[in-house]
Amino acid sequence: MKEVHVTAAVIIQDNKILCVQRNENKYDYISRKWEFPGGKVEENEQLEDTIKREIQEELNLTIEVKSFLIQVNHQYPDFKLKMDTFICEITDGILKLNEHIDHKWLAVNELSDLDWAAADLPIVEKLRLN
Repeated sequence: MKEVHVTAAVIIQDNKILCVQRNENKYDYISRKWEFPGGKVEENEQLEDTIKREIQEELNLTIEVKSFLIQVNHQYPDFKLKMDTFICEITDGILKLNEHIDHKWLAVNELSDLDWAAADLPIVEKLRLN
């Protein structure tokens, strides 16, 4: 089974966390679900470089990586996902959705209101417990 290695950013600003909604996807179980933004790690790429590049591409934002949060290993029906998640903050740019269909800034206690992609649920849980 294919394994995909990705990074995800928990972007915090004014005590709110950026949540983004995926577009339609060939896999219905992640289609239109909410997630933390990020993307695939390229060959020989450092994780922090991946997350900065992906956030620039997807959201038009420059971020600073503050700390590592959690690694999630999740088995979807069609692929395995390894997701390294970092706490980040915006240093420059104006948010523009280049790939997602919606976004929300939510407080930690509001995160569970959204319909999250399954792999992102452990991140939501970790944030709620911190």
